[in-house]
Amino acid sequence: MFGLAPGAALATSSRRASAQDDGIVVVMYRRAGCPWCHAWDREIGAIWPKSDVGARHPVRMVDLDQDERPALALDLPVHFTPTFVVAVAGTEIGRIEGYPGQDFFWGLIERLIADAERAAGGSPTPAPAAGTN
Repeated sequence: MFGLAPGAALATSSRRASAQDDGIVVVMYRRAGCPWCHAWDREIGAIWPKSDVGARHPVRMVDLDQDERPALALDLPVHFTPTFVVAVAGTEIGRIEGYPGQDFFWGLIERLIADAERAAGGSPTPAPAAGTN
C-alpha cells in the first residue's frame, strides 16, 4: 500500500473487512540512531505482534530519511521520532509523538486504535472516558 502515488488514498474493502484489511494502519515513523525508537523496539517491538491490538494491526515502519512516505492524509507533518500515526482509509485519526515508555504507550495506542475501529465501523471495546478508572 505504501507504493501509492502522492495524494492517493489507501484502499478499503467494500465487504465487512477483517481486522487486517479494515483500512486501519498503524505507522511508526523513525530515524536511524533515534534512542526512543530503540527503546520502543526493546520494550514493545517484540511483543507488539503478540498483543491483541498488534495481532489486528501490525506496525508499519517508515524511516523518515530513507523510505517513501505512505500516502496518508496527515493532520501535521511528521518531524519527531518516533511518531506513531493511526489512520483509517488513509486519513489520520490520531498520533503519539515520542515514546512515553511502555506503561503509558499501551493505553495511548489502544485508545487511538479503538477510535480508529469505531471510525471504520467496527465495534471494539469502548475506550474509557478520560479521567475515569
